[in-house]
Amino acid sequence: MRNRFTSTDRNIRLKPLVCACALLSLCAAASSMDLLQAFEAAKLQDATILASRAGAAAGRERLPQARSQLLPSVSFSLTQNNNKLVSTAPDFSGVPKATNSDYISGNQTLSVRQPVFRSYLFAQFRQAKAQVIDSDAALEMDEQNLAVRVSGAYFDAVLTHEQLALVLAQRAAYTTQLDAARKIFAAGSGTRTDVDEAQARLDMTMAQEIEARQNMDYTLRQLQVMVNQPIDTLASLDVSKLELLAPAPSRAEEWIERAEQNSPELRMLKARVDAAREDVNKAQSGHHPTLDAVAQWSRSDSENVTNVNSHYANTSIGFQLNIPLYAGGYVNSQVRQALAAQDHAEQALEADRRDLAMRVQKEFRGMTENIPKVRALEQAVKSSEQMVLSSKKSLQAGSRTVLDVLNAEQQRMGVLRDLAQARYMYLISKIRLLSLVGSADVTAVAEVNRMLQH
Repeated sequence: MRNRFTSTDRNIRLKPLVCACALLSLCAAASSMDLLQAFEAAKLQDATILASRAGAAAGRERLPQARSQLLPSVSFSLTQNNNKLVSTAPDFSGVPKATNSDYISGNQTLSVRQPVFRSYLFAQFRQAKAQVIDSDAALEMDEQNLAVRVSGAYFDAVLTHEQLALVLAQRAAYTTQLDAARKIFAAGSGTRTDVDEAQARLDMTMAQEIEARQNMDYTLRQLQVMVNQPIDTLASLDVSKLELLAPAPSRAEEWIERAEQNSPELRMLKARVDAAREDVNKAQSGHHPTLDAVAQWSRSDSENVTNVNSHYANTSIGFQLNIPLYAGGYVNSQVRQALAAQDHAEQALEADRRDLAMRVQKEFRGMTENIPKVRALEQAVKSSEQMVLSSKKSLQAGSRTVLDVLNAEQQRMGVLRDLAQARYMYLISKIRLLSLVGSADVTAVAEVNRMLQH
């Protein structure tokens, strides 16, 4: 029978909380899902990646905005006024006489301005290019992190189900041993201590079961938040398909080199350094002159009271030069501020480069060290199972106590938990390592997905 992870255990009496979850699932279409399906669903539904895409789209608009400042700007203005003129002047007899006149005045102006030399705009355009690279790299980094987040949530959910199954198996074993201890004690060959010890172990297992169910529900909900849909079952790991392969290349230094070349995180920070350098150029441009080519056509009608009913048209073409002389130290302050911000960006890049090397080393070791650990634990499982079997036979022969059997059972369950955790840590370390070098894509997720039961 396939080993499938279900959000409710049909072999155990449903508790009120589980019943509530089951009723809720009737209202929403639950689904069966494997790792690749969860990854594809998260790419479409995860709020974090959707926000990152929107942020990248907004960041890309910086480039056309900066380019537009280098292109000609054209403007047209139109004004029209109704004027009422009241004038008073003496007539021939010297008596003041008022005269009223109404007239319409207007003005139309068409202007074209082309920047010829503005160092600020050129630096702003180069900065916009760096900011677009920053936005795209940030999106790629979030996409790489999405594979890590989905894989981590997925395997956490599967692992918590396996841990619950182990707790249930342990509870069944302790129940059997409690019955055996009571029978032996009733027959007069056992001790009350054996009965009490078995009862205490069983009671502790009941508490562990409650905790395991809570963890299982929480980890499943974490994954449901990413894919934005209810999940009924998850494909668990098929141990027969698990391939414990060492990282290729086999040296951590080569992985660090790949990370420094391909990491979207470093590419993002390098782009921020470039943008900070252009901020310095923008600040220094406050000392530079600007030169624009300007063309203007204007027409005015009755532009003042002394030229009523007059019409003028004027066309001008020329250059406008502006030379900054003194700004009270404002430009110098801006330059110092920009230089400090550039140093901050460069130091942040260097700190992240060093931290990236440590993270690559950690995940590289997570893969390489978990391979022998898994194999050692697999052998430990066989040894612990033999120990349980031997303890039970010795108990029947009278050379072992119930406590010895309980300890053997507990040790076996502990080894099984460690083995399951080591297997999943190997797979998660693999995804994390690939994400650090910019390779945690659909192909990488699909490769891991092939190791699950379908």
